[in-house]
Amino acid sequence: MTLVQQIDRGDGVSIACCLQPGDGPTLVFLPGYMSDMQGTKALALEAWAGRTGRASLRLDYSGCGQSGGRFEDGSIRRWAADAQAAIEAVAPGPLLLIGSSMGGWIMLHLALALGERVQALVGIAAAPDFTRWGLALDADEVERLAHSGFVSRASGYGPEPYRYCRALLEDAEGACLLDAEIAIDCPVRLLHGQLDADVPFDISVRLASRLRSADVQTILIKSGDHRLSMPDDLGLLFRTLEGLLAP
Repeated sequence: MTLVQQIDRGDGVSIACCLQPGDGPTLVFLPGYMSDMQGTKALALEAWAGRTGRASLRLDYSGCGQSGGRFEDGSIRRWAADAQAAIEAVAPGPLLLIGSSMGGWIMLHLALALGERVQALVGIAAAPDFTRWGLALDADEVERLAHSGFVSRASGYGPEPYRYCRALLEDAEGACLLDAEIAIDCPVRLLHGQLDADVPFDISVRLASRLRSADVQTILIKSGDHRLSMPDDLGLLFRTLEGLLAP
């Protein structure tokens, strides 16, 4: 496993990341909401990259995992800027971005910011604009947000509930992308399980239609769930990457 580096994002808050040197564009894994770089897919990707001689980068957004800062201050554009700070510090060359769930939303913002450095994108149950279609607040939650600064909802992936904070929700509307063309021209592959109970697979279909790139494929996995972290799912991810990385 690679060693953790701490990158100052410019204001004293450190962003934790792990760079594995190798050939080709750096494979950058962008985790989902309240996840970190120790997840199954992040570690499996790093291991695959190591076996195949590829460069890879794992990272934690501010307020998550081993990074500094407060989770309550995080938002889509803040976390995209965190990822960009780590990338620019340790991986200045060409990139291939892999975004899981919320990381797929962050992936799009990074691709827009980094332009031609980004050679391809892979979304895994990508969830752009999830605050619009997946996080409608009822009256009680609106009141709790006003008084406490966050609302909580049960998570299906562990005992700790998801916390949705004011900074995230206030920034989200300006970060939404699905209402217009998304000016990304590189190859894009969108992997999505048809049994995904958290992000409907038609979000990936909708995203594909919004991307300006002519090289976009949406790959639906009939038996796939939201995580797509089973061995067969990871095998599909690696084959997808091999296709994008082929000379």
